[in-house]
Amino acid sequence: MNVQKIIKNKMITVEKALSLVEDNFSIVTGMAACEGKLFMDNLHTIADKIKNVTVTNCLPMGNGEFLKEEYKTSFNIDGWFYSPSLRKAQANGNVSFVPNHLHLAGTKRLSHIKPNIYVGAATMPDKHGYVSLSLSNTYEKRVIEAADIVILEINPNYPRTFGDLELHIDNIDYMIKADYAPPALPDAEPNEKDKIIGNLIADYINNGDCIQLGIGGIPNAVADALKNKKDLGIHTEMLSTGIMKLAKAGVINGSRKSLHRGKIVTTFAFGTQELYDFIDDNTSVLVLDGNYVNDPYTISKNDNQISINTTIEIDLTGQCCSESIGYIQFSGTGGQADTAIGAVKAKNGKSFIALYSTANVLDKSTGERKEISKIVPTLKEGAIVSLSRNDVDYVVTEYGVVALRGTNVKERVERLISIAHPNFRDELRAKAKEMMY
Repeated sequence: MNVQKIIKNKMITVEKALSLVEDNFSIVTGMAACEGKLFMDNLHTIADKIKNVTVTNCLPMGNGEFLKEEYKTSFNIDGWFYSPSLRKAQANGNVSFVPNHLHLAGTKRLSHIKPNIYVGAATMPDKHGYVSLSLSNTYEKRVIEAADIVILEINPNYPRTFGDLELHIDNIDYMIKADYAPPALPDAEPNEKDKIIGNLIADYINNGDCIQLGIGGIPNAVADALKNKKDLGIHTEMLSTGIMKLAKAGVINGSRKSLHRGKIVTTFAFGTQELYDFIDDNTSVLVLDGNYVNDPYTISKNDNQISINTTIEIDLTGQCCSESIGYIQFSGTGGQADTAIGAVKAKNGKSFIALYSTANVLDKSTGERKEISKIVPTLKEGAIVSLSRNDVDYVVTEYGVVALRGTNVKERVERLISIAHPNFRDELRAKAKEMMY
């Protein structure tokens, strides 16, 4: 097999790739850093030639030119997880959220709609003709297997990762040569509240536990607070810079894991260039199918599994809204329910939901900002329940940690009020009595 000859025959320009799009097509692109940047950045240029094309994406990082209102008759956008570009484009009327648990995102979508084109980033082919899908296998390989046309932007700047995301060039229809840097996520510096919460959670984590961490200041603060732990394992949907730092420091080695011992298991990686350099050709990192990694049953096979997630607001019975502000979609369910449920099913597992006790929001009537409690009697009108109260375990604010597992509503109310901001506790208790909690 002459790998270079096959590559040459399959190499096309971005313009040629875009010419393959037809009316009513369904296009799926890779998640986050695996989005097909060249294709998506130029998609708007064919808006006058096509109509009713559906683009499905997840945490897109591109410039989103095709998301502009002027192109809304050409494109419909369905998102598994919103980023700023999708939040901004919601008002156009052609952007819609796909409710999902991350481990079912790909399988449920494929049961509903067949993709005509998959386009995403990948590594350069090796001498045997294999590329790595690199930074995500959340749904990508499953969609590739189902798509009519597979287009990969092969890029020497993408890290070669291992797991079950390798793909032979025989299974790729077209390739576009790319040379952009993978989109990076800045390493958020934890603030004082983050550090307090991080230390509170770290006190519940033992040497040898298996960890899942997400995005943001609080997860980064938890990672910082784990520097003195030993023999930690990782089974996480997202491999972050904070996790990488712990691995480099020798805190993470997976030596006590009950599933994939010695391996860092993830379904996508998103962070700094240092993270991408760390996972490049690193056989200790497995990037596996999201349907497997995030399945609560799989997660539960890890003894001492710890899930750490954040939420926007929580009501006094334990319902968590983690993805919307009222009825306005802000992000997505992602793997919150997957990992929280999987962790509490695991032997000696724990799940933590973290949030600040308050937020400063704009009062539209006065035009000034005011402080509100994020522990509330009821969620905002239209708020999405991302994690059912039935599945909440520990809740953490800068005022402490409470366990809700097995408690009745009255006990939950008292416990959650105890970690609310002191300025709001009397008000919350009075409202709870009025609501007969």
